[in-house]
Amino acid sequence: MSSTLAQSQFNFPGQTNAYHGKVRDMYSIGSDLMVAVVSDRISAFDVILPKGIPHKGQVLNSIASYFLDAVSDLVPTWKLDTPHPNITIGHACEPIRLEMVIRGYLTGHAHRTYASGKRTLCGVVMPEGMKEHDRFPAPIITPATKAEEGHDEDISREDILSRDLVPESLYQQLEDTTRALFQRGTEMAAKQGLILVDTKYEFGLRNGQLMLIDEIHTPDSSRYFIAEGYEERQNAGVQQKQLSKEFVREWLMEHDFMGLEGQHVPHMPEEFVQTVSQRYISLYEQVTGMPFVPDGSTDAVADIQVAVEQWLKFNR
Repeated sequence: MSSTLAQSQFNFPGQTNAYHGKVRDMYSIGSDLMVAVVSDRISAFDVILPKGIPHKGQVLNSIASYFLDAVSDLVPTWKLDTPHPNITIGHACEPIRLEMVIRGYLTGHAHRTYASGKRTLCGVVMPEGMKEHDRFPAPIITPATKAEEGHDEDISREDILSRDLVPESLYQQLEDTTRALFQRGTEMAAKQGLILVDTKYEFGLRNGQLMLIDEIHTPDSSRYFIAEGYEERQNAGVQQKQLSKEFVREWLMEHDFMGLEGQHVPHMPEEFVQTVSQRYISLYEQVTGMPFVPDGSTDAVADIQVAVEQWLKFNR
């Protein structure tokens, strides 16, 4: 049985810094490289849940790698190589502290905002008369500030510019690139019988050039619907068939947890953990159209250490 990679505390050759995120642990090598260790941790409502999900890190890393390669003609990406199923090595970039969230449908956070009676999200007006999972007339961009800890916060284009978070010319480039990436993702999803509902992109700068960083089009950063029967389900007023980790959020909400102060993460039964794992594997296969081949390592930490050391030896 393969091991679950819940924590990492590596010391790679030339390592200068380490940052442990909700799911990814980022290791700086010198001043020009980053090693992303994609763990099996899972987060929801900006809280790391107590149990790791078998194969989740491999699924996320593999999907991200697949899509980073598929969009590299649209924008330079940080990726250089994936020498281990849970590892991506790439260029070090200065991160832009914004998440570029783009939504094609009134789903998730957008719907919860709409259902509360509000008709604007991040300064973008949402049309009257919509119901959950309806398609927007055109995709809307609803940015969020990228928090070091805790909750990311919605922010409008106007606030981004008034607070001088990025220059207007760079922000326009972020918006244009976000729309191009979402269009590419939408087209790739359609070929697999899927609808890319919403997603987020993160960017950085390297030598003044905009770079796409972090993950892309994974179940942690994106939501998919099954395309077949979408219109029929909407017309009948029944829930859409989703491929995302929204079902994890729904399970938590059913157990009275939304990451709010005073709430406690519910116990995760092993049966639920295995269900989550299978859902991630299924999503990988449906999104990429390729069979998932699980890494059978019994010591992921040792294998990652060797893989990174070997890569650095021959590529530095």
